[in-house]
Amino acid sequence: MADSEIRAFLTVALMAALADGANDDRERAALKSLVGRLGEGRIDLSVVYDDVLVRKISIADAVRPLTTSEARRQAYETAVALANADGAHTPAEDTFLRDLAAALGLPAQEARGYVAQADAVAQAAGVAAASGAEPVRQVQGHMMPDIVALDRQIVNAAITNAALELLPETLASMAILPLQVRLVYQIGKAYGYELDQGHIKEFIATLGVGLAGQYIEQFGRKLLGGLLGAVLGGVGRAVGHQTASSGMAFATTWALGQLAKQYYGGGRTLDSEKLKAAFAPLLAQGQGLIGRYGGEIAERARTIDVRNLPALLRQI
Repeated sequence: MADSEIRAFLTVALMAALADGANDDRERAALKSLVGRLGEGRIDLSVVYDDVLVRKISIADAVRPLTTSEARRQAYETAVALANADGAHTPAEDTFLRDLAAALGLPAQEARGYVAQADAVAQAAGVAAASGAEPVRQVQGHMMPDIVALDRQIVNAAITNAALELLPETLASMAILPLQVRLVYQIGKAYGYELDQGHIKEFIATLGVGLAGQYIEQFGRKLLGGLLGAVLGGVGRAVGHQTASSGMAFATTWALGQLAKQYYGGGRTLDSEKLKAAFAPLLAQGQGLIGRYGGEIAERARTIDVRNLPALLRQI
C-alpha cells in the first residue's frame, strides 16, 4: 500500500473522529492507536491533522488516492468504527458518513446497510440502562451464583470473541467489545448488581483495555493482516497477525470475565490500582489457555454466520 493510500485512510479516520464536533478524547486515543497500526512510522500524524483542521481538506480530496473498490470499502468501515468509538452515532456523524459514502462512490443503500448492521450488533450485545439510573445498584443483596456455570459462560464468550477475530469481515470484530460489555453485565447481575453501560465501560477502561482504543486496535490489526498483508510479507504474515489477534481477543475476554467475577463476587472492594494489579496475571493466564481451546475456536469460527451476528450475541 502506497504512503498516499495510508495517509488517505488516516485522514478519513480523523475526519470521522471529529465529525461530531466534540473532539472526544476517547476518539482521539482510538485514532492514535489506528495511526500506529497503519502508519508504522511512515506517516506524520501532525501533517494529517493539519490537512483536516487547518487546510480543511474536502472529503473528495481526502479519498482521491483510494483507487480500488476494496480500499474504498475499508476506508468507509474505518470511518464507521471511529464514529462508533464513543458508543453512539450523532446526527452530525450520520451526515458525515453519508457524504463519505457518496465521495467514495459507495451505493447509498449499501452504506446505510453497513451502518445499520453495526448498530444492530452493538444493540444486541449492549446493556440497556435507564436514563438517570445509578451506575451500580444492588438489587438482591449478596448472591452466590453457580461458579462452574459462570466459568463456562466466561470461556464461551472468550471462544466466541477469538472466533470472531479469525473472520475476515470487519463487522465480526465490531462485535467483540460489545460482547465484553455484555459479559461484565451478566457477571455483575449474577452477584446481585444491576449495572449500567457507563459503569461497565469505566470498569474496563480502568484495566487499560478501554473500549475505544481496543476497538480500533482490533480494526487496525485486521487491516494489517488484509490490505497491508503484501507489504508486511505476504499471506503467511497476514495469517500470523490474524491468529495473534484472535489469541489476544480470547485472553482479554477471559481475564476480564475472571476479574469481574472477583470484583463483584467480593462486594466491589477492589480499587483501581488493585484491579490493574489483578488483571495482568489473569491476562497471562488467559494467554496460556489459548492452546487448550484452539480447536473449539476454529470450529466456532466455521459456524458463525456474520449476517446473523445480533442473534448470536443475544445467546451469549
